[in-house]
Amino acid sequence: MSEMVNQFNDYRARMNQKILSEDNIVLKRLFNLDTNTYTEGELSSKTKEMLGLVASMVLRCDDCVKYHLKKCKELGVTTPELFEIFAVANIVGGTIVIPHTRRAVEFWEELQK
Repeated sequence: MSEMVNQFNDYRARMNQKILSEDNIVLKRLFNLDTNTYTEGELSSKTKEMLGLVASMVLRCDDCVKYHLKKCKELGVTTPELFEIFAVANIVGGTIVIPHTRRAVEFWEELQK
């Protein structure tokens, strides 16, 4: 993987470990809920990750966008599917989402390496 992807993954893992090493049941439960939300159910994990990506783009959270892009790639989302996801996010979120789309395309290209 590219340096950009590795830096993101390393930072996220390191900081999550620090957060979860504290004895805070609320944060631990929140992280658990987040993890369990994306498991297979009536909707597939792939569909849930695509929904998470749209929501993250609309909410303009670049870290969340990167996380969901990584999961989408792992779950087999194709580049044409990704650009449809981007279209939905931009329609829902408006033109303020365009800069996040640019960064998302850059990160997706890095994931392809």
